Amino acid sequence: MSDDFLIKYTGVQLNREENIILRDVNLEVNRGDFLYIIGKVGSGKSTLLKSMYAEIPIESGDARVFDYHLQALKRKQIPYLRRKIGIVFQDFQLLIDRTVEKNLEFVLRATGWKDKIIIKDRIIEVLTQVGMQNKTYKMPHELSGGEQQRVVIARALLNSPLLILADEPTGNLDPETGSQIVDLLQQISSGGTAVIMSTHNYSIVQTFPGRIMKCENTELVDLKNFGY
Repeated sequence: MSDDFLIKYTGVQLNREENIILRDVNLEVNRGDFLYIIGKVGSGKSTLLKSMYAEIPIESGDARVFDYHLQALKRKQIPYLRRKIGIVFQDFQLLIDRTVEKNLEFVLRATGWKDKIIIKDRIIEVLTQVGMQNKTYKMPHELSGGEQQRVVIARALLNSPLLILADEPTGNLDPETGSQIVDLLQQISSGGTAVIMSTHNYSIVQTFPGRIMKCENTELVDLKNFGY
């Protein structure tokens, strides 16, 4: 197996309660990949992403993320898996009672960072990467939707993840702002961090090329075989 390997799913089945959401999922993701997961609302996109950070269990098949076998993952290992993954949510999930800087500081301290100077330097570094270095003292409600999503991406980058999972990151944004966010995610991918982005916005997919897989009828289909 390649040293670039990050994710390998073989014959995986995912359920929600008693319902089969996806069956016989076969998927490989390597460093620097940019992969779209497309499909209608409710087709299994979010379920697939949540399985990768052990939010949803693997029912059957073999699922590996980094060096972890997800089926055999112990509860105490889950935080260590998640520290290697940056997660970008559609609804931002920023702490509304504290500034941009304090939002990011909270994450770093929660994941074991202690030195104040190193923490401050890392926060400025990731905010600069997403073009938000001048917004450290802003509260979330003082930011536009696009600015909040940039802060969320900065938060996802804090622990230098090998993988970013972006679940409908443009869902609450206007088309122009959404395009800027996807462009930013593609820049991150070109630096060697794999990005998996779920979306049902087909214009985004056509504007910013990437690998495309589709959730449809409980299957994950690789669209390279369908003329994409």
